Amino acid sequence: MCAAVAARRGLRVVLIDHAVRRAEKIRISGGGRCNFTNLEGGRIERYFGEQSGFVRPALRAYPPDRFIALVRAHDIGFHEKHKGQLFCDDSSEQIIDMLGAECARGEVTEMRPCELRALSLASSPGKARFLLDTSEGKVSASHVAVATGGLSIPKIGATDLGYRLARQFGHRVVEPRPALVPLTFDAAAWADFVPLAGVALPVGIQSGGSPVFEDDLLFTHRGLSGPAVLQASSFWRSGTSLAVDLLNGLDAAHWLFAERQRAGQRPLGSALADRLPRRLASAWVERAGGPDLVRRRLAELGNRQIEQIAAQLRSWQILPGGTEGFRKAEVTSGGVATEEIDPRSMQSRRVAGLYFIGEVLDVTGWLGGYNFQWAWASAFVAADSMGR
Repeated sequence: MCAAVAARRGLRVVLIDHAVRRAEKIRISGGGRCNFTNLEGGRIERYFGEQSGFVRPALRAYPPDRFIALVRAHDIGFHEKHKGQLFCDDSSEQIIDMLGAECARGEVTEMRPCELRALSLASSPGKARFLLDTSEGKVSASHVAVATGGLSIPKIGATDLGYRLARQFGHRVVEPRPALVPLTFDAAAWADFVPLAGVALPVGIQSGGSPVFEDDLLFTHRGLSGPAVLQASSFWRSGTSLAVDLLNGLDAAHWLFAERQRAGQRPLGSALADRLPRRLASAWVERAGGPDLVRRRLAELGNRQIEQIAAQLRSWQILPGGTEGFRKAEVTSGGVATEEIDPRSMQSRRVAGLYFIGEVLDVTGWLGGYNFQWAWASAFVAADSMGR
C-alpha cells in the first residue's frame, strides 16, 4: 500500500520483502476472504497503545471509505459479515492482486525474496540519506518505510526486524505481546471444562479496564477462544481474572426469581439449560456448588442464594494461566513507541526520512478489520508525506 501510493506521488520505489510469497498475512486472514476493513474503522477508541490518540490524524486522512472506494474501483465484490466487518465475496487473493496492480501501475521495483542485511545512514549528506545492504545488492534511498509487522504467526515469516531497526536508530520499543489470541488455563483447573470443547455461546466479557465485549465465546481443550475472548485477550495481563457474563446482559436474578415462581419444582441445572448449552449449565453449577446444587429445585433456593447465583452468572470470575502465544495470535500488541513518531506522517522524529507504519508500531486495533484499516491509513500518510 505504501509503495503504491508513494509511486503515484512520482517517487521511484523499491519494495523489499524477505518472503517468497507476497502478503501471506492478507492471504490467510478472514478464513481466506480477508476482513480488509470495518465500517467503524475510523473510530479512534477502537485502537489502543501508550498514546491512544496517536491514530487520529491517519484515520482522518484515510478513513475506511477510501479503501472501500479502491476495492470498488478494482471491481472486487464484498459483503458485511458482522458488526461492520467487510470481507471479499471471493478470495483474499483479490486484495493482494489489487495492491500488486497498484504497485505495477506506479512501476514499483519489487525485490522478493530479498533479505535486508543492514540499514545505515549515508556518510555524506545528499538525496540518498540511507544505504541498504541486501541479499540482492546495495540500494540507496532518500526515504525508508519500515512495514515489517509484528511477531504474530512466525510460520508465515514474522520476525523482529522492525524492532531491531527502531532500536538501532534510538527508538524505544514497547514490549511486544500476543493479542487477539486464545487464552489457556492450568490443566488441573480446567479439567472440569475439557469435555465442553466445541461448546459456544454469546457472552459479555471484560478484562481489567477493557470495554465489555459482547460476542461469542468458545470452549477449547486448553481454554477459551472465540471473538469475545480474542477481544479481551488484548487487554488481559498475567495474574488478572476475566469477568464473563454468561447470560449476556439478561437480568439473571429477575429471571431466576420468575422461574422459581413459575416452575419451582425444576432443578436449577435444568432451568439454566434453558439459557445456556446443557453441558455448560451442568458443569458450571457443579463447579459453583457441587452436584447437590445441580439437583436442587428452584423452590428450595432462598432469595439470598438466588442473588448469589445470579451474581456469579453475571460475572463469572476465571483466571487464565496464559495465551496460545504468537503462533496463534492474530496481531502483536506493543511495538515501536509512538512518542517519537509524527502521527501526521509516520516519520521518525529522530531520523529524517525514516518511517514506521502498520503493526510494527505500538498501535493495536479491535478484532474485525481494524488492524488492516490501520495498515492502510498509516501507509497512506507515510507515502503522502514522502511525496510532499
